Amino acid sequence: WYHDNLTRHAAEALLLSNGQDGSYLLRKSNEREDLYSLSVRGKDSVKHFHVEHTGTSFKFGFNEFSCLKELVMHFANQPLIGSETGTLIVLKHPYPRQVEEPSIYESVRVHTAMQTGRTESDLVPNAPSLGTKEGYLIKQGKIVKSWKTRWFTLHRNELKYFKDQTATEPIRALDLTECSAVQFDYSQERVNCFCLVFPLRTYYLCAKTGIEADEWIKILRWKLSQIRKQLEERSATLSS
Repeated sequence: WYHDNLTRHAAEALLLSNGQDGSYLLRKSNEREDLYSLSVRGKDSVKHFHVEHTGTSFKFGFNEFSCLKELVMHFANQPLIGSETGTLIVLKHPYPRQVEEPSIYESVRVHTAMQTGRTESDLVPNAPSLGTKEGYLIKQGKIVKSWKTRWFTLHRNELKYFKDQTATEPIRALDLTECSAVQFDYSQERVNCFCLVFPLRTYYLCAKTGIEADEWIKILRWKLSQIRKQLEERSATLSS
């Protein structure tokens, strides 16, 4: 979770796009050599805190710690206070330096690297929201089993659908942490269909092409694997 020369702007973009409440990372401060910045996400904003390296310890406000691990452990149990709003923030989720990405994005990144002459690793800190997708899908109704075209957006762990692309309010937002499976579905009379299995309902969706259906399935499955991974890591941390 130490990101070296990551800029303040890039830190905010990463934490807002891919983080959650309590996600944090450490980076070098632009102000002085002995200063680091701890960037922490709380609700829909990112707060930045100075951490001073004295040579033998790390100073944070009135507190002093012998190492960064000690600082993080301390604030995992004691909330930080966001200066302007008084928002309480606890350090819960270290934002990894190496972010795993879904395989369907690999070719795009390699292509961009070749086009710009930059390396793949240069592009990661400036990457837009990882694992997002949007587009029209045809959805089956819950009660009346008619099919309607809806605009879908996938962002973080939320899949929202709208009446159309111009609508500002979603008809519904599905929390993927509650989804147990995403799979191709051959029970419908339509082609290129897949379904999302939730405890109270299974959602049936169709894409225009098989490639598009495959892309949605791949990225949704990747999201579910990331969610499970986070839950396993969290339970392992709690049990230790």
